[in-house]
Amino acid sequence: MKSLLVNLGAGMLFALGNPAMAADPGISDNTITLGMSAPFSGPNGAYGKEMKEGALAYFAQLNASGGINGRKVELVTLDDGYETEKTVANTRKLITENKVFALMAYYGSSPTTEAMKVFSEAKVPLIGTISGAGTLRTPANRYMFHLRASYADETEAIVNHLVGLGINQIAVFYQNDGFGKSGLDGVIATLAQHKLKPVAVGSVERNSLDVGNAVAQIAKATPQAVIMVTLYKPTAEFIRQMRKAGQIPQFSTLSPIGADLLIAEMGAKEAHGIGISQVMPYPWNDTLPITKEYHKALQTHAKHGNYSYYGIEGFINAKLVAEALKKAGRDPSREKVVSALESGAFDLGGYKVNYSPANHNGSRFVDLTVLGRDGKVLR
Repeated sequence: MKSLLVNLGAGMLFALGNPAMAADPGISDNTITLGMSAPFSGPNGAYGKEMKEGALAYFAQLNASGGINGRKVELVTLDDGYETEKTVANTRKLITENKVFALMAYYGSSPTTEAMKVFSEAKVPLIGTISGAGTLRTPANRYMFHLRASYADETEAIVNHLVGLGINQIAVFYQNDGFGKSGLDGVIATLAQHKLKPVAVGSVERNSLDVGNAVAQIAKATPQAVIMVTLYKPTAEFIRQMRKAGQIPQFSTLSPIGADLLIAEMGAKEAHGIGISQVMPYPWNDTLPITKEYHKALQTHAKHGNYSYYGIEGFINAKLVAEALKKAGRDPSREKVVSALESGAFDLGGYKVNYSPANHNGSRFVDLTVLGRDGKVLR
């Protein structure tokens, strides 16, 4: 019995002296493995590809300088095609098969809402959501942290700007899912503050370009402006058909559109004048330390300078994950990372986020831009 107790005690001391043995999945002596599910194919595949490229550029830079306390960061990426069921399946796979330590940069309101059930039950943090849906933010989920402003923040900025210009006949074109409905709710709420209502509302299904009914409903109202809570392909088709119907309102849309993707889809001439709210720093200059860092990393590791809002969001998301891991200490656990994020502010190079146990909405930053004649995004 005495010998058994001695052996047990030695075993416990050995385990305590070797943190990797007791570490959460995804942590080894040399690596930290993270997971990401996003669309890399299908109509919205360009969004995921730009985010992934930005994130990988940051991690390549980080690993080249020694990683985090000697551990290199590895990112496992799975394609979900912006489909909810695939996102849920990918989440299970990343957690149970790939044994990731944490998740990052999930794309889409409805896919993330369903995946939340999986990663929350497993107590695996998701850091960075490419969604501003209110349903993902209130109440705060202990294991989900938002990097960008909400759709309510974006629509509030757009509506207040339009009304300030004397425009009060405003219609809404939205995607019929969590993303679009959240944006629609935001427009309605802010219009109500001005004692206004949408003059018309039309919708399109996710991953569809069937916008005919929406065009008919909205064109009938002859609005002064249309706020579009949609992605770039249906947005482009909607604008084309509205113009064919003789309608030339002020078109405004939200950050998920991807300015560079809309310009590529429509051409600079046709996209000229479209307003877009943005939730990330302007990626084409280097006035902020984070944009300068993004430029250098992309040029070094991706070998090009095709900067974009989605690219810099992926880059900033990766940096937030790294800073949280550093703050969690030499032997990080998932719970330590959650506590590190909730402990206060992070300055990521001029882009600041701040979390608390009761609030996981990191930022309310919104910037209003417009597309110029030459296809450039103007502030």
